[in-house]
Amino acid sequence: MSVDVRRRPALPAWLLALVFTMFAFSTDDYVIAGVLPAISADLGVSEAAGGQLVTGFSLAFALAAPVASVVFATRSRRGLITWSLAVFVAANWAAAFTTSYAVLMGLRVLAALAAAAVVAAAYAVATSLAPEGRQGRYLALVMGGLTGSLMLGVPIGTWAGGAFGWQATFGLGGLLGLVALVAVRITLPEPPAGPAMPIKERLASLARPQVLLGLLGIVAVVLGSMMLMTYLAPFLRDLAGAGPVELGWVFALAGLAGLAGGQLGGRASDRWGADRALIAGIAGFTVVMGLFTACWFLRPLPLPALLPLLLVWAAVSWWVPPPAQTRLLALAGPAGPQALALNSSAVYVGVSGGGVVGGLVLESQGSGLLPLAAALVELVALALFWAAGRQRA
Repeated sequence: MSVDVRRRPALPAWLLALVFTMFAFSTDDYVIAGVLPAISADLGVSEAAGGQLVTGFSLAFALAAPVASVVFATRSRRGLITWSLAVFVAANWAAAFTTSYAVLMGLRVLAALAAAAVVAAAYAVATSLAPEGRQGRYLALVMGGLTGSLMLGVPIGTWAGGAFGWQATFGLGGLLGLVALVAVRITLPEPPAGPAMPIKERLASLARPQVLLGLLGIVAVVLGSMMLMTYLAPFLRDLAGAGPVELGWVFALAGLAGLAGGQLGGRASDRWGADRALIAGIAGFTVVMGLFTACWFLRPLPLPALLPLLLVWAAVSWWVPPPAQTRLLALAGPAGPQALALNSSAVYVGVSGGGVVGGLVLESQGSGLLPLAAALVELVALALFWAAGRQRA
């Protein structure tokens, strides 16, 4: 009697190399927050000025990602990723030896430009090389490098900076980039060339109403999630009396839940279709926000009692991006890789907007209204994606 044992196909080495590449970039972006006081003291600038090193990186990345995607659309993806990673490594190692704030800012911008070129190409490679029916989960895995950096890369980089000086943090960033470069060079095949389209035509495709509405939907999705994430500390302080130690555990566990949620969202997108997976994720997020609002009226609550709800919140927050990206690919048609680059910029806009809008709600209404406001923004995101689908039809 024969037994039919079906194994899941092993993940290709090139995909793992791209995941690690995203891990390296995200670690390099966020880790400065952990060594900011040391950088500011050594370079003789205020901590507010030092914080602009993060702003400079993020802004340069957001502006450069769509430009790089359009300009380099016909170039070899493998060559582009390799050379951009080389620039990234050089910028980080040079940053470890500078004693000038202005030079360090310039090197951070250079590293961001290199990262923008790679991320745009990485999304395009993941979608073009993904087997039929696995596009959503491949995108989710590449995005998983972001959550991995928050759970592992940033704490390690912060520890290295504390133990050996902030210069070691940039040295570590360069080392991560070098490992990514070698892995990509060894494992990544050259993906099939996309359809030849003049730059003007690619830009025209991106300006179509359904693409713009889809991008606005991405902005709203991230904005709603980051409204609570950015101000989770005051929310949990007011709701459960949580302090810094408790928050550290919450963020670590939420990162694990978010990583799992992203993978489940990618799988749901492949199995159910992007539309159904997106609706399910936003509906789940809205329900969790409603429960948080109900908990507010029962405060104070013990933090352990809130932990399951916090983990579900993290999971559904990261569930949404993979189907949203798959949906955006469908809306953009042949200009899909360029739309994914704009998606990266939309994410950064949403992160920034979440901090601003959430701050306004916090100042005017208090932390208790943050979940309800976040839920309303997510419903706006769902309406934008529905309108994008109508435009496409």
